[in-house]
Formats: sequence, C-alpha cells, structure tokens
Amino acid sequence: MKFTLSWLKDHLETEASLDEIVETLTRVGLEVDGVENKGAALRPFVVAHVISAVQHPNADRLRVCMVDVGGPAPIQVVCGAPNARAGLKTVFAPAGTYIPGKDITLGVGQIRGVESHGMMCSAAELEISEDHDGIIELATDAPVGAAYVDFADLDDPVIDVSLTPNRADCTGVRGIARDLAAAGLGTMKPDVVRKTPGRYASPISVSLDFADDELVACPAFHGRYVRGVKNGPSPEWMQRRLLAIGLRPISALVDMTNYVSIDRGRPLHVFDAKKLTGNIHARYGKTGESLEALDGKTYALDERMCVIADDAGPLGLGGIMGGEPSGCSEETTDVFIECAWFDPAKTAETGRRTGIVSDARYRFERGVDPAALENGMDYATQLVLDLCGGEPSHVVAVGEAPIADTVIEFPLSEVKRLTGLDLHRAEIREILEKLGFFVVAPEEGVFRVAVPSWRADVTQKADLVEEVMRIHGLGNVVSTPLEATGTVGAKVLTPLQIRRSKARRVLATRTMLEAVTWSFVSKREAEHFGGGAAELALANPIASDLSDMRPSLMPGLMAAVGRNLKRGMADVALFEVGQVFKGDRPEDQRQEVVGLRHGTAQSAGSGRHWLGAAGPVGWTVAKADALAVLEALGVAVDRLQIARTAPAWYHPGRSGTLQMGPQNVLAHFGEIHPATLEAMDVSAPLVGFQVYLDAIPEPKAKPTKSKGALVLPELMPLTRDFAFVVEEKVEAEKILKAVRGADKALITGASVFDVFRGASVGEGRKSVAVAVTLQPVQATLTDKDLEAVAAKIVAAVAKATGATLRS
Repeated sequence: MKFTLSWLKDHLETEASLDEIVETLTRVGLEVDGVENKGAALRPFVVAHVISAVQHPNADRLRVCMVDVGGPAPIQVVCGAPNARAGLKTVFAPAGTYIPGKDITLGVGQIRGVESHGMMCSAAELEISEDHDGIIELATDAPVGAAYVDFADLDDPVIDVSLTPNRADCTGVRGIARDLAAAGLGTMKPDVVRKTPGRYASPISVSLDFADDELVACPAFHGRYVRGVKNGPSPEWMQRRLLAIGLRPISALVDMTNYVSIDRGRPLHVFDAKKLTGNIHARYGKTGESLEALDGKTYALDERMCVIADDAGPLGLGGIMGGEPSGCSEETTDVFIECAWFDPAKTAETGRRTGIVSDARYRFERGVDPAALENGMDYATQLVLDLCGGEPSHVVAVGEAPIADTVIEFPLSEVKRLTGLDLHRAEIREILEKLGFFVVAPEEGVFRVAVPSWRADVTQKADLVEEVMRIHGLGNVVSTPLEATGTVGAKVLTPLQIRRSKARRVLATRTMLEAVTWSFVSKREAEHFGGGAAELALANPIASDLSDMRPSLMPGLMAAVGRNLKRGMADVALFEVGQVFKGDRPEDQRQEVVGLRHGTAQSAGSGRHWLGAAGPVGWTVAKADALAVLEALGVAVDRLQIARTAPAWYHPGRSGTLQMGPQNVLAHFGEIHPATLEAMDVSAPLVGFQVYLDAIPEPKAKPTKSKGALVLPELMPLTRDFAFVVEEKVEAEKILKAVRGADKALITGASVFDVFRGASVGEGRKSVAVAVTLQPVQATLTDKDLEAVAAKIVAAVAKATGATLRS
C-alpha cells in the first residue's frame, strides 16, 4: 500500500515530521517497508526564463536560446522543442544534472557547432507525466531561479506500508490516517464527500442473477448513469499522485476510479454507457464465455467466476478487472458508474483461477467496507462531475451488503490480564472511539463496544485488547520472564513426533535426502493410490492438478523423483515424512514415512567407482530401508511377518508387507509396478517403501515383570546348516518360523542363505538352505544333543511346510 505524504495530509491534520509518521506507523502495526522521495532527485532543476530564441544556423528544427536561470548572466542552450520561444517560463537543468527520464547526466556539449550549457526539460524527462511533446510551460509569475520541486510542490515522499491481511480498513489512505490520529499524531479531517441528487431515471438498470441456493458472490450492486461527460487528461495533481505510487495515468474517468480505490479503499468501475447492450447483471460465468480484460489478455470464464455482464455478454470479472470493449476513451460522452460489494472468498478464488493480480482484487479479497456503497458512489459522482462535467441520474441499487452488527461485551480487566498494561478506562475509551468504535458503559468496569463496518476482523474482546495495546504502544508492555520451577520439565515431544524425528535421522544415514511435497494431488493420482473420495476433493484448489487431499506420500514423492530425472539426476534417493488423508474426520489423518530409490542409488553409495560400480536398485534395498526405520523405532524386526499383500502400485512378484499379524500392517516395500511408472511418467528401476507410524504399537509404560540383570552365556554358540526341498509356492518365512519354534530354549537365530532351483530337486520345487544358530547354556552340546535338535528342526519344518531334507 503506497501513498504520498501530501495525500495522507488530505485526511490528517498534523504537524508531525516524516520520521515521526514512519515511526508511528510501524509502532501501531502498519509496518513501513520503505520511504522514497523522487522530488529529491529533481532538486537541481530550477525555474528559468527564455530571454531569446533564434534559429540554429545549422539545423532547421533547433533553436539557440538565451536563458535566465537566476544567475549573474544568461546561459546559452540549444533546444529542439517546438514550443521553445522567447518569454517562456520553463524548467532548466544545468550541466552535471542527472535526467531520470533519459537516464543520462548532462555535460557541456557542441550541438551542430553551437555550444549548449544545459537543457530545458519536458515533463516526461522529469518522470512527472508522460507528456513529451514539448518543454514544460510554467505560469508567468513563476519565480526565476527557484527550485522547481518547491514551486510545483513535488517534494512529496512516497510511503510504502506492508499490510497484514486482516487490515482491510487500511487499504485506503483515510484508514491509515485514522490509525495515526488514534495514536495521537494529529486529528482526522472531516469527510467532505457531497451528495449529488439525480436529475432523471437511469436508462440502465441492474440485477443480481444468482440462484437461491448459490453463494452470492455479489450481494449488492449500485449504479449511476452520467450523461454529457467530456473525458480527457486528469488534473496534474491527480496524475502526480498516481505516478508517485506506480500507477500510469490514462484519462480522467479511469484515473478517478484508481484514485478512489487508493484514497478510500473503495474500488469502482466506469463503463462507456454507449458500448453497453441493455441492462447490467451480476451473475456467474458460463462455460464457453470469454473476456478481453483491460490488461490486454483474454480469459476463459466458467461457472465458478463472478462476472458483470450486459444483455450481450460479460463486461468484467467481479471484483477483479473490467473488460476492454466497454472501457472509456476520449470519445466517451455517457458513462455508467459501478459501485458493488463482492464476496472476499469468491473474489480470491476467481483471482487465483485467472492469475490476475489487480488493485481491486487486493482490496475485495481482504474485505471492502460493506457500508461504503453509498459514500463510494457519491465520491465517484463528485469526481466525475468535477473533472468531466455531465448530468447524473438517480442511483439504481439492488441487493444488500452483509453488514455485521457486532457488539462485544468488553471487561476492562482484560487489558491488564492479557497485556499487563494498567490503563485508565478513559484512555481505553478514547483509543477505541478514535478508531471508530462506538462505546457505551452500561456498568462499572465493562464497556459495550459496537464494531464499525470497516473492521470485520474485530469479533471478540481479545481483538479489542489488541487494538488498545497497539495504539498505546507495544513497547510499553513490560517483558516478564516465566518463573523458574526448579525442576526439569516433562517430556515435550509426543511419541509420534519422536518417531518422525528418528525416522528422518535413520534414513539420512542411509544416504537418502528429505523432500517436502504438496499435501494435494490430482484426482487421477489420488484414485491410482487408493484415494479420490468425494469428501477429500478440495472446494477451492490452488491449481487444477492439485484438486484432492493425498491418500499417500507416494504420488508427490514419485513426481519429485521424475522432476529430478528430467534434470539429468539419474541416481535419486528421496524420503518424506508427513500426513496422509483417508477421510474427512480427524482420526482419518495418518502419518507415513515413504522412501524411493532410483537408478543405482544404493544405501552404500551410487554410480561408478574404480572399486566396483553400484548395481541397479532392487526390492531388497527397499526392504532394508523399511526394516531400518522400524528397528530405529523400537520394533522387534526379527518377529515381523512378511506377506505378499503389498498394494497394487508395487510389482506383485517383487514386493512384500511387514506386519504383526494379519490385522496390523506396519510397512510395505518393493519394486514399483510398471503401470504406476507409466502413469507417473517415471522410468525404471524404481523401488520404494512405506512405513505407517500410527500402526506401530506404543511401548509398554512398565514391564510386566522384571527380567533381572543381563547374563551373557559362558559357552560359545554354534551353527548348523539345513537344506529343505519344498514346493515352489512355500514361503521361506514359514520355514524360518518352524525352525525357530522347534526348540525355543536352544535355537536363538535362523536365516536363509541360499535358494536353489533345478532338475535335481524336481520341477515346481526349490531348495531353501537355512543357517540355524544354537546357543548352549548349561553344558557343551554333545553329538547326541545335536542329533536330537536336528531331528526336531526337520520334523517341525516337515509338519509346517511338507518339506523334505535335501540329501
């Protein structure tokens, strides 16, 4: 939000310096981003008088002028402006002056053989307007030698304020002046907007064409017809102010709307009435309609966009921007003024869908004062008549703006309770009333406060405390340290937060990089990964391909891998820890850890190396990643069951599930299915895993019984190998489970070290070799003991799987 110091003083009677104003703005919560005084760069330019202007001896379009600049002797200047003539008062730049409009620094030079000691300037060369047809012509009483910035009142600093989204009232200069007056920096000047009665019925009517069950994007619309206007350039003072804040002057009718928007935070629009067909309607757009907007671009419209239209079609996007075909020009003689109120949420949605960023959108999506429709129309009418003349009609109005009748019971003790400030009730009342609140005191120690229409952000007593605190001064709030308890605080992090942290740490040690992706995915991706339910579709997505809440971290992370591949990063190892959504209830939000590896991104390194190149990633790497996470989170991984029930986006023959019984799935791992790779536009090889943090059982608070001190066995363990021939369909996990259960006191470990298939074991069969670890406790095992244990193992495996011992 930019404005000039003189603009501010149109609304604020103050003797405060610029530094005091800037300091106070920041103190009351309107942070000043910067202050720029373009007039300081024009300080070297002076008022000059052209004594004589004769034809240049060597150029038809140049004149040699003798110019009085207030010095002891006239200065010779060669000038090519068509209006350079004797007797003219103009603006002069001596040699050594920087010309902002040309980005040059003047020097003494020879122009066609005649020496020139400076330059007489146009308004465009000083960047005070776009007029470059000739040098500036000043009044005959302009003081020769005086600084031009002082004479033309150009020494006007521009203040740039960064507004928080809740301060819609300060999107106008008058709202900022109100805050400064409340802070004691002056007094508010009265609002001098005059009411102009209409002289005839408007030939154009307005209507709100919304269905009863639709969100009314435009609940109120006021319009006024003005005939017989004469459009042209806006006044110099208005152009100066608009240029100072970065707006390009166009014409009086257009500049007037921009001026009111900045001055009062009240966006308006003016149509060329003769370019309209029939009456004006506020409605939703229709598929197939389009609008050529004032920014020169054409936008496709749809049923979710609020448009202003006549009987022939769309004229503009409500609260965003008008259309080029119905815009005003120098030929405009009749206008129709639009002053409407647009819903902030709907305006923001339309702005995001079109990508248009405009001053009107900036204000409407924050919330324009709904009670300012009549005042805004009166102000616009006043400016149109003052600048362009004309005869106004009666105002046509339809609908009603949603003015909240907010009254807050405000115990004054809340100020001290929440801020520590001990303020007198008179000071609290004065602050609130200067900010526009209406205050009555029905009982001792309590105010009943009516909130003004322009402060929709104030809804509760804590908001009133904030208003009092910021105006009184946040610097006056005493910093009070918390009392020391003398004890160590309880654990701060929840078990789930601890798990997230541990998972990040262990995956980082396994050469994986953390990624953070959107919580939204496209409908197609959501359905592919088990989501896409109607209750998880976003009502107002930030982009068309981010329409649903993600059912898994997989699609977002897979898209990140794909982007890296397209940038030439062939070996990618990424992981993410975040929330996923299975429904629209709080308990349907889950926590996942997902990792993906591509190319040769093994846990021990990737790429080529003289000691040996890393091979392509396989499902075993993904399994190791998942087990590493689970082990770091305290899961007894040797007791986990492995099943083949991985989701459909994994390869069915190269994936698995880690579970604690069939009802408690902890993780999936494996190679990504080729169909999923094609759908996500990612090449092979790609492996991944998913660990479900919410599914991991909580550790017991206290052990059920003490196991006593750890006692290490005195005897050495020993291993024995067994090779079992089983049917191809038998899973190795069943063999291992049977081995471990054969003698739980003696067998401490079992693992598969070889799988063989061939003619020697028969078609449809395989040989699974298992290494069994035996740990004697009381005495060294004899051959008889070993034979007995071996017999138990063979019998247990045969019973569980139908296996035979391979000879």
